[in-house]
Amino acid sequence: MTGRPTSRRGLLRAALLGGPALGLPGCAPDGGPHRRLLLATGAPGGPYHAFGRALAGQAALTAPHPRITPLSTAASVDNLRRLTAGSADLAIAMADAAEQALHGGAPFTAPAPVTALARVYVNYIHVLARADGPVRSVADLAGRPVAAGATGSGAQVLAGRLLRAAGLTDRRAVREQRLGLAESVTALRAGTVDALVWAGGVPTPALSALARQLPLRLLSLEKEAEALRAEYGPVYTAVTVPAGVYGLTRPVTTIGVGNYLLARDRVPEREARDVLRVVFHRWRVLLREVTAGARLEPRFAVATGDLPLHPGAVAYYRSVYG
Repeated sequence: MTGRPTSRRGLLRAALLGGPALGLPGCAPDGGPHRRLLLATGAPGGPYHAFGRALAGQAALTAPHPRITPLSTAASVDNLRRLTAGSADLAIAMADAAEQALHGGAPFTAPAPVTALARVYVNYIHVLARADGPVRSVADLAGRPVAAGATGSGAQVLAGRLLRAAGLTDRRAVREQRLGLAESVTALRAGTVDALVWAGGVPTPALSALARQLPLRLLSLEKEAEALRAEYGPVYTAVTVPAGVYGLTRPVTTIGVGNYLLARDRVPEREARDVLRVVFHRWRVLLREVTAGARLEPRFAVATGDLPLHPGAVAYYRSVYG
């Protein structure tokens, strides 16, 4: 690949204001077979894994048929490390973890050369407790066992930030257990943890299934959303989980954070562009298993924060905007 990644701000400015065409590096010829792209997803049964399998399947059915192989991983942090090491070409990751990787912030030790293809959907942060239990607010988690995300997941990074924002440190620290979604559900059902922290679409099927077995309480994170946004910027937003989901009798405010489809900066432009063609032609299928009622539009998809867009993504969005 030649040239520098282009920021989505420059793309939007040119597209929306009718400015001159962007000076893009030349795209590789469209002839010839596609190379195989390894896509780092998440654990089997989780939304990233479902999205990755759906993308690979739809790519095989949708011209120009990019070749995508999904990889099972520990999710966001693991995926970003794989991109940096070159053991994956594409990845799905939460926006906050992706920006940490870009800038070399903890848990990463050096800046990572990652670029964005699209912001594909929004994760809703779930802090769930049993409705018949003692936890009624985030403050009630102090000193209690909490399933706080699997090692190597974006949920782990976010849970740490959330707990610090809530003042649950030092003497008031929760007893964090590193559990993935399936293990977290099992632990909450069994009562070995008093709450779980999860970042995913609404509704998350595993949590809907749990809510059919026992009443759940979704904790309000309105104050924590403001604190995280003040400290980390617009990567975090306040969102609402509607009444009826998980048996809720009223809407609950929680924290939203985007999910990015990412690529190594060495992925050829043609490959990146053709992956996005599949994403936007088949987005209803891709999002069906991960979040209800979501739409994917270019103006939404280019909102990738600090992450620069891959040149192949710029070429695709130019073709959409005209």
